[in-house]
Amino acid sequence: MALKIYNTLTKSKEEFKPIHPGKVGMYVCGPTVYDYLHPGNLRSYMTADVLRRYLEYHGYEVRMIKNITDVGHLTEDSIGQGDSGEDKISKKAQIERKTPRQIADFFEEYFHAAEKKINIKKASFFPRATEHIQQMIKIISSLIEKGYAYEVNGNVFFDVTKFSTYGNLSGNTLDNLKVGARLEEHPDKKNPWDFALWLKAPKEHLMKWESPWSVGYPGWHIECSAMSMEYLGDTMDIHAGGEDNIFPHHEAEIAQSEGYSGKKFVNFWVHTRFLLTDGKKMSKSKGNFFTLEELEEKGYTSMALRLLFLSGHHRTQLNFTWPALDQATTNFQKISEWANNLKSIESRGAGSRVSMGEEIDFSHIYQKRFEAAMDDDLNTPLALAVLYELITETNKLIAEEKLSAATAKNIFNFWEKINKVLGLAIADREEIPKEIIKLAEARKTARENKDFAKSDELREKISEFGYEIDDSKNNNYTIKKK
Repeated sequence: MALKIYNTLTKSKEEFKPIHPGKVGMYVCGPTVYDYLHPGNLRSYMTADVLRRYLEYHGYEVRMIKNITDVGHLTEDSIGQGDSGEDKISKKAQIERKTPRQIADFFEEYFHAAEKKINIKKASFFPRATEHIQQMIKIISSLIEKGYAYEVNGNVFFDVTKFSTYGNLSGNTLDNLKVGARLEEHPDKKNPWDFALWLKAPKEHLMKWESPWSVGYPGWHIECSAMSMEYLGDTMDIHAGGEDNIFPHHEAEIAQSEGYSGKKFVNFWVHTRFLLTDGKKMSKSKGNFFTLEELEEKGYTSMALRLLFLSGHHRTQLNFTWPALDQATTNFQKISEWANNLKSIESRGAGSRVSMGEEIDFSHIYQKRFEAAMDDDLNTPLALAVLYELITETNKLIAEEKLSAATAKNIFNFWEKINKVLGLAIADREEIPKEIIKLAEARKTARENKDFAKSDELREKISEFGYEIDDSKNNNYTIKKK
């Protein structure tokens, strides 16, 4: 395996080498459970899923942690250091007149259902922020002792001037941030770009805990450091997320984690670019997104959406359009039909008229090309191009009746192997009822006798039962459900 991954920290592709041989520790920034997921969220989670699948394809044991943020993520997360505004879950709870726990539980369940629909493998563990408050308090206390953090009026902030490499991930060094910065300063901050580790809660705040500094709640950033280090140790192999997490969230994670442990926090940072719609970032705040349920109502499947995501490189912005989803739907049907045809030919055995060709195992050629594409920073568009070329070559052999059952089996085995990486859930073709096969055979006889009127009559009858028949060379045919 010679997988090279683009590392956001070093701004270059690097050959992946795990900390522990044969094992990979991976953390993915999960959802803030206050609203429905949109395709942009799912695209980021799917990048991590494909990376995990490809590592497992090569025999690695992957321990993936995906957190559930159920407190501390504030509404103004795109402003300054993301430590101003209302708690997103508390705000939703007030609007819907429910408890924060009810809101969090409902949208966490929805998140798991959405990931299942798009065939994202379950993480090894989904820790909740509210269940790790004590771990956060421990880290914050240590940061204060080491001089990285300070407390004022019950609020605790990380002093970014004390962390010399602050800004290396995002490029937002303190010098760059000072240029033209217009940031409203919190009265308790020493520096405008210091970020909150703990905030004193107003009396009316719905979610709060006892701490050495105040009755309050954690900052958004400290949560991921506490949960990732709890389950993966001080240093992990891979940290993944969307590009909007790079600053301030991931930059803050590095500062507080390395300040606490004194060790490198993450070896590989993997980020997914934005999903656009009409050229603009798809987001809840802009209201320009669709849920999976809304796509299904329009007749699209989650597998078509997954294939659409695979058709774009994760480090390239992908513009979501209906024609693009239409094309992905067509391509998914093409892949499904091909895979089912291979299974059908393999099951007929060597005696079938449509499987009398020589046994040729050329799948290894495509496997090398598939792996070369994936080794180059998970180049899924190129990997799909390899698959489509194989489909074209296979279909040509089928049309010429040169694909043997043994060759079909080789190709199908290859497909099953690479699909463990692609993750496309393809339903088996329904077994054709004997009555339909009997009609099809009668039609074949009619065609051999050049009784085309009878042939058309039988085709129409087959159609009335919900099936269609496609003719091929030498009077052979295939039947499929309409």
